[in-house]
Amino acid sequence: MKKFIKSLYLQKRFFTVLFSLTVVFVFSYFFENLFGLCKFLLLLCFAFLLFDILLLYRNKVGIQASRILPEKLSNGDDNDIEIQLINRFQIKTSVKIIDELPVQWQRRDFEINTILKPSEEKKFTYTVHPTERGEYHFGNLNVFSSSILGFAARRQQFAAEQMVPNYPSFLQLKKYDFIAFTNRLKRFGLKKIRRIGHTMEFEQIKEYVPGDDVRNINWKATAKRNELMVNQFQDEKSQPVYSVIDKGRVMKMPFNKLSLLDYAINATLVISNIALKKHDKAGMFTFSRKVEDRVVAQRRNAQMNLLLETLYNIKTDFSESDFSRLYIDVKHYIKQRSLLLLYTNFETLDALHRQLPYLQAIAKTHLLVVIFFENTELKAYLNKSAETTHQIFEKTIAEKFVFEKKLIVNELQKYGIQSILTAPEDLTVNTINKYLEIKARGLL
Repeated sequence: MKKFIKSLYLQKRFFTVLFSLTVVFVFSYFFENLFGLCKFLLLLCFAFLLFDILLLYRNKVGIQASRILPEKLSNGDDNDIEIQLINRFQIKTSVKIIDELPVQWQRRDFEINTILKPSEEKKFTYTVHPTERGEYHFGNLNVFSSSILGFAARRQQFAAEQMVPNYPSFLQLKKYDFIAFTNRLKRFGLKKIRRIGHTMEFEQIKEYVPGDDVRNINWKATAKRNELMVNQFQDEKSQPVYSVIDKGRVMKMPFNKLSLLDYAINATLVISNIALKKHDKAGMFTFSRKVEDRVVAQRRNAQMNLLLETLYNIKTDFSESDFSRLYIDVKHYIKQRSLLLLYTNFETLDALHRQLPYLQAIAKTHLLVVIFFENTELKAYLNKSAETTHQIFEKTIAEKFVFEKKLIVNELQKYGIQSILTAPEDLTVNTINKYLEIKARGLL
C-alpha cells in the first residue's frame, strides 16, 4: 500500500476540475437548485479519478525504460545520452521522463515529454556538456505515465544509478587524428608546411635515378662503381616531445566553463597522439610546487593509454608554480635534447621576468615553446563602445593588459624562446601548427 501511495501523483487537471466544482458549490449557496448538480459532478469527478487509477495500475509492467551511457565522457565536448522506452499499456499513454543528472551540472528542470501508442517503442537522445574531469554519478530514471483522462499519474522509478568517468577530450583526439593526416587541414585552421631541404641522418648509398638531387652524389662511391651513386637520407624520427603543464593557480581561470588547465590537458592528449603518429616519442609531466605526473617520452603501443590515464588523474592546486624546481627536474631527468611544450599563463611582463632566468636556462639545452593564453573576455569587452567616463577608464586598463601580452611575446623572442599566444578555444590547433612548423624547419 505504501508503495502504491508513493507512486500515485494527482495531476493538475484533477485539481483544476476540483477547484471549478468548489466555485459552483459557492454559487449553490445562493441558488439551491445547483446543489444537487454539484454533488453529482463531484461524485462523477472522483469516479473518473478511480477509473483513471484503474487504467494505470491494472498493468503491472506499465512502462519499461532504460538509460544507455557511453563508457566514458569527453571533457569539454557534447556527449550523447540515450533513453529507451517501451509502452506495455494497452492504451495511448502520455509519458514524462525525469532523469536524475549528476550534481556537477546542477540541473533540476530536466524532463522529456512524449506520447506512446500501445506497445510502441521509442528512443530519445539528449546532449550533456561536462566541463570537469572526474566521476559523474547518474541517479534513478523516473517515468510518469498518465492516460487520456489526465487525472492521475503513475510514477515508475528505474534503478539506473550509474557512474561514468569524464576523461580529457578523446573526441578532439579522434577529430585531429583524422584531419592532421588528410588534405582537410585548412578547414580546421591547420597549416600544411612545406619542408625545406633535408636532414643529415644517413640511410644508404643507392644508384642514381633521374630525379635524385645531384647535390647528394657520392663521388667516392661513384668512382669505385664507375656509375653514379647518391647518398639517401631519411627524416629524423623518435625525437622526444614533452608536454609540460603548469597546474598552479594561474591555470584555474575559466573560459566557457572550462579551466585553462583542462584546455591544456585536452591539447596535450591531441599533440601527443600526433607526435606518436609522426614517429616521435611523446611524454608529459606537470609541475607546481614540484614536478609530478611524469610520463617518460616513449613510442610504444600503450603510450596513449598511459597518457590518457595520467591526464585524467591530474589533481590541481592553488599554489604559486616553482619554475626553479622545474628547471632542476628537467636538467636531471631529460638528458636528450627534446621539444618542451610548456603550458602556462603570464598576465604581466613582471610575472614573466621573475621566471625568465629559468626559461632561458631550459632553452639552452632543449627547444622550449612557451604557450600562454589571451584573455578573450577582455578582447570582447574592447569591442564594445564606451559611453561613460568610467567605461573609458575600464577600456584603457583592458587595452593595457592586452598589449602587455604582446610585449611578453616580444620579450621571449628577444631571448630566442619560441612562444604561442592563443585564445583558449584555439589552443589545440595552434599547438599542432607550431609542432608541424618545428618539424618542417628541422629545429629540433
